Amino acid sequence: MKAIKHYGIWVVLLGLIFLVMSCNSSKIEKAPLIPLKDFFRNPEKTSYRISPDGKYYSWLAPYENRLNIFVQAIGSDSSIRLTSETDRDIAGYFWASGDRLLFLKDNGGDENYKLYGVNVDGTNLICLTDFPGVRTQIIDDLEDDPEHVIIGLNKRNPEVFDAYRLNIISGKLDLIGENPGNIVGWLTDHEGKLRAASAMAPDGISSVLLYRETENQPFKEVITTSFKDQLSPHFFTFDNKNLYVSTNLGRDKTVIAEFDPATAKEVKVLFENPEFDVDALSYSRKRKVLTFASFESFKTEYYFFDEVFKGNYEKVKAALPGYEIAFTSSTRNEDRFIVRTYSDKSLGAYYIYDVASGKIDKLADVSPWLNEENMASVNPIEFASRDGLKIRGYLTLPKGYTMDNARNLPVVVNPHGGPWARDSWGFNPEVQFLANRGYAVLQINFRGSTGFGKDFWMKSFKQWGQTMQEDITDGVKWLIDQGIADPKRIAIYGASYGGYATLQGIVKDPELYAAAVDYVGVSNLFTFLKTIPPYWKPYLEMMYEMVGHPQKDSLMMAQNSPSLNADKIKTPLLIAQGANDPRVNKAESDQMVEALKSRGIEVEYIVKDNEGHGFRNEENQFEFYEAMEKFLANHLGEKK
Repeated sequence: MKAIKHYGIWVVLLGLIFLVMSCNSSKIEKAPLIPLKDFFRNPEKTSYRISPDGKYYSWLAPYENRLNIFVQAIGSDSSIRLTSETDRDIAGYFWASGDRLLFLKDNGGDENYKLYGVNVDGTNLICLTDFPGVRTQIIDDLEDDPEHVIIGLNKRNPEVFDAYRLNIISGKLDLIGENPGNIVGWLTDHEGKLRAASAMAPDGISSVLLYRETENQPFKEVITTSFKDQLSPHFFTFDNKNLYVSTNLGRDKTVIAEFDPATAKEVKVLFENPEFDVDALSYSRKRKVLTFASFESFKTEYYFFDEVFKGNYEKVKAALPGYEIAFTSSTRNEDRFIVRTYSDKSLGAYYIYDVASGKIDKLADVSPWLNEENMASVNPIEFASRDGLKIRGYLTLPKGYTMDNARNLPVVVNPHGGPWARDSWGFNPEVQFLANRGYAVLQINFRGSTGFGKDFWMKSFKQWGQTMQEDITDGVKWLIDQGIADPKRIAIYGASYGGYATLQGIVKDPELYAAAVDYVGVSNLFTFLKTIPPYWKPYLEMMYEMVGHPQKDSLMMAQNSPSLNADKIKTPLLIAQGANDPRVNKAESDQMVEALKSRGIEVEYIVKDNEGHGFRNEENQFEFYEAMEKFLANHLGEKK
């Protein structure tokens, strides 16, 4: 009798569980279909900055579908547009003084950025570095010098950057640091003097830290390390003697430390984390104190050195619950700050924070037409690779689904570019667009991704298309094993290295993917290394060790070049390419398309003559994502 009674109870319980599961599945509340253009249109207002004297704030906003600079006096109700660029968005800008701003813009995506200056009233708009085929770098904004900045230009030698002092009003250039041919980065002290530099050793694979006590002295070698060992200066200590650095010398994870260039010794470690690289450091220019260090676990985490900044951060964070925050700009007196909010479901908003009063005023939402209630959550995940390595990443499920109730969903696997970069938590318009169309999106920080230590990074060397690709495959199989992915409806899409991983994915695992989208991706390791930009040449020997040597590793490179193995591909493919791409030459996509078409494989090819490494112009983005939407719906089955 007891057995019968217990059996009856289990029947009831199982019935209740089934009922609850049925109710849960029937209650999945899907998001409304959001217009594609809402994800990819230019922001309403973005990149807010406050002037050093606190009299104005500025932002980027569309003018004739291109992002231009606008300025408004604080307390005023009206703004003025300072620029009228119509061919290309302004790439970035900053306040050089209280009444003059500088901005960078390239031509058609060629990444040869020119520097322009404009007064706060729109007058004296001039190109300050109008040199054909030359790229401008900002070395030091010289905050205490309202008439000058220090920039890098590769106009004397396209492979290296010399340092110049530039008069931002007249355009006068003075050469202050001629590059002997091996310097890959310059560093000034807090007085704007060129005091340190990072260089490549003659072997092309070792890094050298150079240092001098005054600008009148020659640079001396401080320490030479393998490029695998990081010693990256952030800035000088406030007495201009030592350096604050990120370093992994003698350890696996990068730490923040103080380094004495006179003795070539590490003075002390300021902050470290046992699991993740610590690679960001900030300071107060006014008060001459370190403020915080940060690192990425699945989100950005902070360690505060300074109670004043910590108090301001915590006050603003408490006033804007539910969002991550970042202090993006401040006055010279640090009495007012521009603050940006963001989350995985929102591009956020900009605020102005007044320290004395504690008042926080909203300036603008970045994309007010996107309702975050209709966005999908970005979930951190981890799994073990086939050789036992811990792999981390993110899984975004369409709204209404959780890790518990998501079953047999169509999936887009989205490997990141770099490859020595990483995916991060936050709002990604591509990911949200795909989730809104009913796809789960899998992002994997495969071996070689940065932030997880030296050993994890080095495991990627000469592993393009091999164990790096297997990590992606293992992630897909993990998702299938979880029951989340429908194994017959999986696509792979990536840009740059992610485009390479897309192509290699359908070479190595043609049965795994029902569709593939390659965006400015490498297809041939030999031609890729031959067509790098001239200013990458100092790193070529290093790239040979990390990617492969065309002679010594020719067999391996041939086996892992998708265009040379196109006979293995049978997956439908969409390719998009910018004609002016300086990093992944158009020939990479051309040869892939030719190899596939000759075999009768379906391939759709989009080329834009006014774009480079990725499409920046709004109308080109619309065209690409419209093509992608149609392509994926065709091959994975539209879920909306």
